[in-house]
Amino acid sequence: MLMGEFHHNIDDKGRLVIPNKYRFELGQEFIITRGLEKCLYVYPQKEWEKLVDKLNTLPFTKKDARTFIRSFFSGATVCEFDKTGRINITSPLVSYAGLTKECVIIGVNDRLEIWDSDRFNEFMNENSEALEDIAEHLFEDHKDAL
Repeated sequence: MLMGEFHHNIDDKGRLVIPNKYRFELGQEFIITRGLEKCLYVYPQKEWEKLVDKLNTLPFTKKDARTFIRSFFSGATVCEFDKTGRINITSPLVSYAGLTKECVIIGVNDRLEIWDSDRFNEFMNENSEALEDIAEHLFEDHKDAL
């Protein structure tokens, strides 16, 4: 399970250190792609394959399915770590996520998310007060979940 929060700077060449804690769980090769809310998603190969299986069940006749799949897969790339534990993020992905200097890398169960620090702080501030209501609505049928 991927969890936790780390802060690292991305360099001018799009290289970002991934914390050692996450490297083992990601494996030698992993996938990075556009995420939702203008962040990047990083999937271990096994989790990526599960997601692809789910996406393959979407009806290609539906415009929303085609749009989502097109965006999700066109940004995807196979990555691996260099000798110092860095990944090289492509310039289209850097641009999409607005990564400038300080990045926040968070573990979100089956994936990592990479955020621009300012954007992540803004997201957390906007959603912090609503978190109780969100939890209440998500878990109203599962009262013992939390």
